[in-house]
Amino acid sequence: MKFTLLLSLSVALTTGAIAQNYSWSNLPKAELPTFKKDTFNILSYGAIEGGKKLNSKSINDAINTCNAKGGGVVLIPNGTWLTGPIVLKSNVNLHLNPSASLQFTEDKNEYKLILGDYEGHPSPRNESPIFGKDLTNVAITGEGTIDGHGDVWRAIKKGKMSTAEWESLTAKGGVLSENKSTWYPSESYARGAAEKDAIVLQPGKTLKDYEGMKDFFRPNLIVLNNCKKVLLQNTTFKNSPAWCLHILLCTDLTVQGVHVDNPWNAQNGDALDIESCKNVLVENSTFNAGDDGICVKSGRDADGRKRGIATENMVVRNCVVYRAHGGFVIGSEMSGGAKNIYVYNCKFIGTDIGLRFKTTRGRGGVVENIFIKDLSMKNIAHEAILFDMYYAVKAKKKETMPVTEGTPLFKDFYVNNVTCDGAERALLIRGLPEMSIKGIHLENITLNTRKGLEIIEADGISLKNVTVNCEETNPLVHLDNGSNISIDNLKYGSNTSLLFGIEGDKSAAIKVSGTDVTTAKKAEFTNGATEQALIIAK
Repeated sequence: MKFTLLLSLSVALTTGAIAQNYSWSNLPKAELPTFKKDTFNILSYGAIEGGKKLNSKSINDAINTCNAKGGGVVLIPNGTWLTGPIVLKSNVNLHLNPSASLQFTEDKNEYKLILGDYEGHPSPRNESPIFGKDLTNVAITGEGTIDGHGDVWRAIKKGKMSTAEWESLTAKGGVLSENKSTWYPSESYARGAAEKDAIVLQPGKTLKDYEGMKDFFRPNLIVLNNCKKVLLQNTTFKNSPAWCLHILLCTDLTVQGVHVDNPWNAQNGDALDIESCKNVLVENSTFNAGDDGICVKSGRDADGRKRGIATENMVVRNCVVYRAHGGFVIGSEMSGGAKNIYVYNCKFIGTDIGLRFKTTRGRGGVVENIFIKDLSMKNIAHEAILFDMYYAVKAKKKETMPVTEGTPLFKDFYVNNVTCDGAERALLIRGLPEMSIKGIHLENITLNTRKGLEIIEADGISLKNVTVNCEETNPLVHLDNGSNISIDNLKYGSNTSLLFGIEGDKSAAIKVSGTDVTTAKKAEFTNGATEQALIIAK
């Protein structure tokens, strides 16, 4: 069961000094696990189908026996199997037959309060329905379904439900927030929601201090931590209490042909979070999410920087993301960095943002060497392409702060052959006054949107063969403190009245070529920008 992708990153890639000759023919590799053929059917360990009997012991006994005998396949036969938490072991392939449904119990007493991880921080958590740590050769395969029963765990806002749905939900019990706008599943959850910073284990506290708010610490459906040679293949994962698939600190991860289906209004309902992993392949999969779709992370703030492990050498291809906050996402917890990531032949349909790269002051970390091509997007609610260093900041002041280890850096992104049919804004690049976003290269891009392009605090940006058809075109391109900007063969609709709005005294070396500048007003200069900032080739 060997699988190999060619890995031959050039010296330019490994040093970060990106050249234009990077190759799509030499990509990172992910090695697949191998398993013995021995099969351990959970029926042989006392499992009873039907969704009434709790089969936790039977399933875990089968896994433990399989592991003790050198590994193999633990078989979940066709039928509905009710269970509590499952702990995976090395050399075990948990395989679900096509009509098998693994249903996790709504009885929260079955899930112990443990010390886990939340965005790179130590955190009280309920143990995950499926968990594995420090394993080698582990898999979840087969065309069956794993259901996390997340609706009994999650809070939900009234504005994210119809009137009939809200009335049905509140009639079942639970607790409402003071302003009656949010439903909590229990008093325990409400106590946690009211406790400041409860989600992170506070200095001097132990898990016992959090028992009174246990329900608040929703588990991720699948957590695999510090494992080698991991395979998720063909299975449907649905209705997770929080993040669905959380893979962290793993090496050689393959996600192939999986389907993730979380409700659109699932709080923190990310589909796939890959955190501080190396050698990753994600392919031929579909994702519906209540939060981000395919997301790259590497820890948050000081804890993430202290860990210092990037997500690197990753390939994402032939995937579809529906209805998520972002289609392909890096951040915002990227304090350990992310590098050498390739994304191609993907579709994003109905997501809030298409390509979403987000961070903020305090994160630190470097995101670099990101290569993206051959994407199509449709009906994107906000930006088609977003680079934002002000994630979750409400007041975005033009204030220059000192550069510290907490200052994040985005650089060296290459995006080629992308189309978007419908979005609020075509492109937003928003760096920090003290740290520009650097080296963003967009080529062969066609975007049909309501608003145009906005580039703020950026250096070394190139747009080549970019077509923007948008409704609001005053200006088509807004540049604020942008320098070394190259725009070649920009095309736009006939309704465009102003091409460039340039502001800021740091705006300089904005070079435009191969672009018709006769059918609209060329530029306006404000807030310290001068005409010398814009150079139009004749």
